[in-house]
Amino acid sequence: MKGFLLGICLLWAMLLRSNMQIALPATELNCCEGDILLLLDSSGSVANYEFFRLLLFATELLRPFSLGRGHVRVGLLQVGTNPNLEFDLDDHNNQESLQKALQSVSQLQGDTNTEAALRVAQRLLTKTDENVPKILLWLTDGVQPGDVDEPMSKLKAQGVSVLAISTVHGNYQVLKRAVTPPLESHLYSVDIDNIDIITEELRDAIIKIIRAERLHVVHLTSHSAVLQWRPVLSTDSGYYELWYNPMWKTDNETRLNLPGDSSLVEVTNLQPDTTYTAALRPESNQKLFNTLYVNFTTLPDVLSPAVVSVSDSGPRQIRVSWGPLQLARVQRYTVEYGAIPSGDVHTMTLPSQQNSTVLTGLEPGTQYLVTVSALHVNGKESAMTVRACTQEASLPALADLQLSLVERHEIQVAWQAHQEGLKGYWLSWETESSHSIKPSTSYVYLPPTSRSTRLKHLAPNSRVCVSPVYSSGRGDGLCCTAERRTDSRHWG
Repeated sequence: MKGFLLGICLLWAMLLRSNMQIALPATELNCCEGDILLLLDSSGSVANYEFFRLLLFATELLRPFSLGRGHVRVGLLQVGTNPNLEFDLDDHNNQESLQKALQSVSQLQGDTNTEAALRVAQRLLTKTDENVPKILLWLTDGVQPGDVDEPMSKLKAQGVSVLAISTVHGNYQVLKRAVTPPLESHLYSVDIDNIDIITEELRDAIIKIIRAERLHVVHLTSHSAVLQWRPVLSTDSGYYELWYNPMWKTDNETRLNLPGDSSLVEVTNLQPDTTYTAALRPESNQKLFNTLYVNFTTLPDVLSPAVVSVSDSGPRQIRVSWGPLQLARVQRYTVEYGAIPSGDVHTMTLPSQQNSTVLTGLEPGTQYLVTVSALHVNGKESAMTVRACTQEASLPALADLQLSLVERHEIQVAWQAHQEGLKGYWLSWETESSHSIKPSTSYVYLPPTSRSTRLKHLAPNSRVCVSPVYSSGRGDGLCCTAERRTDSRHWG
């Protein structure tokens, strides 16, 4: 046992020595602001080797961050029979101090009393500045962590982001319920020997939560921008002063005073395709804040109609829609449409507040060219053209079909149909065959003046079908079954 512990100590010393030979990377100055509390499983279920590998992983994970108030604060809480606060969030203001503290941590052993440690974590994280994002990073083997659902839920309800790393034998379902979404970047189950492969990915997830870019653009158009920042004031503690101008026209500056409880603002009446610079300064008698800056370029100008679409197509009508609506910039719209290739062109003039119309009186199964034009208040015109097709007209179906007995083995077939565009009728029926057991099918085409015909030698239970034929195709037909009534020896 002594040899094993000595081996672990030698391994830890070698890892630290090799680590110290690598120059410390430049810190992420001013990139982030927030509190990170490490919840480290230090119980007896964690092997000594795993424990020191988890510590070394945490050392590398946190190495790039600037530490202290206004930057990143780090605390370490160990899980054992009783929780042990190794160091608090305000104990280390530089990387050298934090690294030495992590290197001197000893394992507690004992039971895995995670619930008790979470109660301490809740007190530590909720007593800090409410405007600073908070992270609980749970490093564990995941073996019998206890009933952690309720304390984890309380932490998350208070705005704490929970991230977790477990060795491969961890209880995944418990960890899954504990972490805050998204699972793919906040929950890792990894073999302890390969834990280094997740360092960058986990660090990026942490930076995404505590990044200190308080002023950034969240929405842009050609004439407006929405600026958002992480609030550092309240209604009673001060106000924000915002100013912005085109980057190359400093004399054209606009200034706004915004309430202390605000966190975003929309600036309007901007020029399209123009680069602006904006600055936000929190003003307070209680504390001096840095001025925040952002540059952005508005989108190129969009003149209506930028989008034209076709919907609700029928045989003789289609709906045309366009956008965006620009009531202050458009005087009127003109819609022109005509059949391709040489149909008459029709014109409609519509008010600026209308963004759709229905074109009627069209020909079925025909392609049309539709152009929507906008006359702008500055005299400019913009237009967009689309192609649209009407649907094929549905052909009338046969209106009625009746079978009646005329003589033995002979029936009369009578029908009715819509006469407009009618070209004739197509009949089919089954007849008795002397050469085959199966009946044969017969067909006949009749002129449009026909209303009835007689059929002989029908097969038993023959299907008689009649379909109207039009110039553009065949309409839906009707069918009847000619059943032989053997008792009276006739068709019915």
